[in-house]
Amino acid sequence: MAEIKIAGIMRASSFSPNHIGNDAAIFNIVAEQLRKRGCEVNVYSEEKFLTAPPTERIILNMCRELRSIKMLQQLEDAGDLVINSGYGIENCIRQRMARILIGSNIPYPESFLVDTDEVVKDRLTKSGITGCWVKCGDMHSMHREDVSYARHPQEAQELLQEFFMRGIKHAVINRHIPGDLIKFYGVSGTPFFYWFYPFDDGHSKYGAERINGHAHQIPFDIDELRRMCAKAADIIDIQIYGGDCVVAPDGSITIIDFNDWPSFAPCREEAGPVIARMIMNRIKTYLHSEY
Repeated sequence: MAEIKIAGIMRASSFSPNHIGNDAAIFNIVAEQLRKRGCEVNVYSEEKFLTAPPTERIILNMCRELRSIKMLQQLEDAGDLVINSGYGIENCIRQRMARILIGSNIPYPESFLVDTDEVVKDRLTKSGITGCWVKCGDMHSMHREDVSYARHPQEAQELLQEFFMRGIKHAVINRHIPGDLIKFYGVSGTPFFYWFYPFDDGHSKYGAERINGHAHQIPFDIDELRRMCAKAADIIDIQIYGGDCVVAPDGSITIIDFNDWPSFAPCREEAGPVIARMIMNRIKTYLHSEY
């Protein structure tokens, strides 16, 4: 299978805040696993990809820059195999993700999808929302402030104004859900699924995990979480995924974030070979359809 050539597009460092090394590590493990399976994997930076699109017809990527996403979609439309799909990556941008999850009846917090120049404090008060999360809706997170906790509607309004001043046009406001915060990772079409309590394990990107605090080990249905995440990945159209959910005191599960190709930091040695096998299966199907 030495004739299989793959372009591997790394994630731009600006889209790996506090996780540059972790994102690179899982990507390199997967690339090496594919090489062991006889593939030629040529690695490019996201910046290089934007200036000179690769000639390889199979593209493995961690891209998140909006221009990169559009280019991936163009290559996909032209018949290239793109993993994760550029359309799936775009669907992980928060306003789109919120609409998709809500529209698909996947448990997601009560939310407002708003323009950042809107007055929202009265709407939040009327809905009985005090604590909430104000999240950038236009793009993937790049800064700590892109996902901020507000203790009351007035603070949410102020955060929205800060977004507006930064040139962010849209935001998602989620009702805060008390309970056990869980981080998960999965690979579509495989049994692989890993979850843990990030605050208890000291795993953090911006320190927001402290809002929910230490887990109380609330019992929940792990199979239901697996099914929920698999359904979300299928609808959003990504194969390598991760995210966050909250288990409420009554054991109900709510997805609060869903991401394309996260770092798999606590489980990358186990995840890498699984991701590579999934990719090889996709490649075999793709090549079969070409002939």
